[in-house]
Amino acid sequence: MANHRGHWITVEGARTHNLRDVSLRVPKHRLTVFTGVSGSGKSSLAFDTIAAEAQRLVTETYPVFVRNRLPQHSPADVDRIDGLVFTTVVDQRRFTPNARSTVGTASDIAPLLRMLFSRIGSPSAGYSPAYSFNDPSGMCPRCEGLGVVDDIDLDELVDRTRSLREGAIRFPTFAPGTYRWKRLVHSGLVDPDTPLSRVSPAQWDALIHGEGLRLSDPDPEYPDSGIFDGVVPRLRKTYLRKATSRVTDDEQAALDRVVTRARCAACDGTRLNDAARASLVDGRSIADWSRLPVAELRAVVRKVTDLSVAPLTRAINERLDALDAVGLGYLSLSRDSGSLSGGEAQRVKIVRHLGSALSDVCYVFDEPSTGLHPHDVHRLLHLLKSLRDRHNTVLVVEHHSAVIAAADHVVELGPSGGAEGGRIELEGDPAALAASDTATGRAMRTPATLRTAPRCPRGWVTIARASRHNLRDVTVDVPLGVLTVVSGVAGSGKSTLFAGELPRQHPEFVTVDQTPLRGGVRSTPLTVLRVAEAVRQAYGAATGLSPSWFSANARGACPVCRGKGFLVTDLAFLDDVRTPCDACAGTRFNTTARQATLRGRSIADLLAMSPAEAADVLDDHEDVVRRLRWLDKVGLGYVAVGQSVDTLSGGERQRLLLARHLGETTSPAETRLVLDEPTVGLHSEDVDRLLALFDELVDAGATLVVIEHDQRVVAHADHVVDVGPGAGQDGGTIVFEGAPRDVLDHPRSVTGRYLRTAVQR
Repeated sequence: MANHRGHWITVEGARTHNLRDVSLRVPKHRLTVFTGVSGSGKSSLAFDTIAAEAQRLVTETYPVFVRNRLPQHSPADVDRIDGLVFTTVVDQRRFTPNARSTVGTASDIAPLLRMLFSRIGSPSAGYSPAYSFNDPSGMCPRCEGLGVVDDIDLDELVDRTRSLREGAIRFPTFAPGTYRWKRLVHSGLVDPDTPLSRVSPAQWDALIHGEGLRLSDPDPEYPDSGIFDGVVPRLRKTYLRKATSRVTDDEQAALDRVVTRARCAACDGTRLNDAARASLVDGRSIADWSRLPVAELRAVVRKVTDLSVAPLTRAINERLDALDAVGLGYLSLSRDSGSLSGGEAQRVKIVRHLGSALSDVCYVFDEPSTGLHPHDVHRLLHLLKSLRDRHNTVLVVEHHSAVIAAADHVVELGPSGGAEGGRIELEGDPAALAASDTATGRAMRTPATLRTAPRCPRGWVTIARASRHNLRDVTVDVPLGVLTVVSGVAGSGKSTLFAGELPRQHPEFVTVDQTPLRGGVRSTPLTVLRVAEAVRQAYGAATGLSPSWFSANARGACPVCRGKGFLVTDLAFLDDVRTPCDACAGTRFNTTARQATLRGRSIADLLAMSPAEAADVLDDHEDVVRRLRWLDKVGLGYVAVGQSVDTLSGGERQRLLLARHLGETTSPAETRLVLDEPTVGLHSEDVDRLLALFDELVDAGATLVVIEHDQRVVAHADHVVDVGPGAGQDGGTIVFEGAPRDVLDHPRSVTGRYLRTAVQR
């Protein structure tokens, strides 16, 4: 094959993050897998170099007015990159929580359904917008197309035995001394020292429900505008009528307590008005169609034989078949897209791309096997190959052996993570990788080790009569003091039962999942571990300066970039330009902070270190060192302790939370944890390290319940609970309970079949 840009994407001298002058050629129109241990540089090469540079160059082709409204990418740190094509990234970011977004809208199937019903629905509700819950002509007027109605429980919100001055309004923003509290106290509507149970009905109504009132006699301390909103309208405007990301933990806890959410009685939760619900096709409304699991809806659509909508039914069927093929047949089109996991969201995006008429596109995937049982991976591979066969280039960052084996070309980076990675260990086909002595090659040849002598439980707890979602009145016993692994196909009910019902019925169990962390770009592993203040105090004690000098959010912040480490130049209708701050060299700290040292290391030096390096500098601070050591044990030894948590993957965030929990645990024997897919993003070598940590915890008396698809983890369990046998309505029951060796030949367990292969390969 000739070496020119028509056949290859060529990278020379890539230095993004930990890449060490990496040069390689990636074949176009092929399926290429990037693999290697965690932190080896796979994502830095595929996403932050190839994909980011391609997207940056495409963005530059638009007019400046358009460019200013597109995501901005800095030029990749690379000597030369050639042969790039239009590139789209299909990652595992969850859909942004949006009450008006569903699986149907996210997969682009909803518009097709609306068009179909507008043409053959009887009686017709009108044009296609009349079947949309996001359009005034189709939405339910009671809930405005949301399907639910939020209300405020006044008994939870107001303590009527107290006066305003005593804090009668039980919500953080109305607590005594706050701005909102002062507006109530000085409004002149009621005596602030009178218990609210003794105010008149008119006063109560104005104080609690008044909206846009012009006050006649407020105290002098009241704002000059004199316009007053009562407690309930203010809460509605601030928290219920719009999504806000600036909600503190205390506010969220209060909202959970005072806000009630119920299905809209007017539309029965369908979001649609009477006319849209009354329009039927073969006896079913569009709401009925949307509520069906995708696997069942396929059969309903195939029964529509009207030739006038044949192109529509064909397009709908193609999308539904694709959703089912990626293991999402248990979802309904009416499900909120924000409730999907990262893996589910990624697979919905795959389906959307399959409907594209574009070719010669480069698709970059981030571990698409995440959340999939081995039983479903082959169907995912079919879709990836379908994209490739449409004359596209498919790049996949992946650890799963089946995905690697299906690749046309493999690139392994390593040999380790962080500063010890960033090199090309192997380029070639899967056979060459399997025969190599690289970390992935060894893992592909090494079978899973089946635990033959399970530990004995110290007791049991029971999950009783669980019936949420697809669970079918499930009762199951959970052993204590051992490692329990919960398996089953995606959508079988594993997380609902063990991450949801187990902690609900037994609050001593703590769930650690991949929930996004709060704090934004300024949050770091040190802040998540809750040792940042201790580190600042250590520097203060060593230097004689106030600890605030060692915070980039306080006195230590660089005055030029204000502690961000970079400058953003606004060029009006040209692109914003983000450049490292010259004043602090991107460290975020001012001169005083950078010149103060502890054992010869500044605070900026420390934040750039790995956990092990930082622990050596702080070795006389026992609690800090102990918590940092947990980062190594959970497989995050390659992460800089000052790295923004916004840059971490879902799996890395989960392991960071696990490290925090373990660092705060004083008695391992009392630890009862539920971990939801903790191996996400981990290479087999890293999985073995995590299993060693699990053994250490269990041997110390902890109880671990791990929801997993990785067969190495299932084989390592003391006790296996297999949920299924299928997904959605075909799941929700206990298929198997017992030792891993006994599931191998269980006739109804899908997990057993794949575990048998994993331990015998």
